[in-house]
Amino acid sequence: MAQKLDGLKVAILVTEGFEQKELTEPRKALDDAGAKTEIVSPKPGEVQGWNHYDKGDKFPVDVQLEEANAADYDALLLPGGVANPDQLRTIPEAVNFVKSFFDASKPIAAICHGPWTLIEAGAVRGRKMTSWPSLKTDLRNAGALWVDEEVIVDDGLVTSRKPDDIPAFNEKMIEEFAEGRHRTKAAAK
Repeated sequence: MAQKLDGLKVAILVTEGFEQKELTEPRKALDDAGAKTEIVSPKPGEVQGWNHYDKGDKFPVDVQLEEANAADYDALLLPGGVANPDQLRTIPEAVNFVKSFFDASKPIAAICHGPWTLIEAGAVRGRKMTSWPSLKTDLRNAGALWVDEEVIVDDGLVTSRKPDDIPAFNEKMIEEFAEGRHRTKAAAK
């Protein structure tokens, strides 16, 4: 990647049921660009990845959500998968963690179903975004401008639709994370 992320610390918020490629490939791109990545999860020990409908690998949790502080991170990655963000959006601590990044104008990258957690954090109103097609109505109802494109960047927020979009997603994620804080519209209070 052209941009280097040396010294940047990135939280990857997941719980059980994340789409494995949406964690591993962006994480590798971030690590290769010099960032320090940490899996943050409400689940202790390890979390189970999925390859669409099949169980994938298990990944060690670096920091339990209850011990994580958004102020310790420069950026946030939200992988998708159906079960992962659906669970995260029901956990107040996870929603508050995500909201803290928006409130601090820190860059966020979300792919596939990842924007579900952004909706719950009140952080999509007025944003141009994309996602897995089934989230289109949810995002529009939450005030986002949903478009069907490979990758969308809106003031520090990077979104993509699916695993096939990961190369473009990674490129834009690295660019936005390298830029640091944005004038991001604060999440709705």
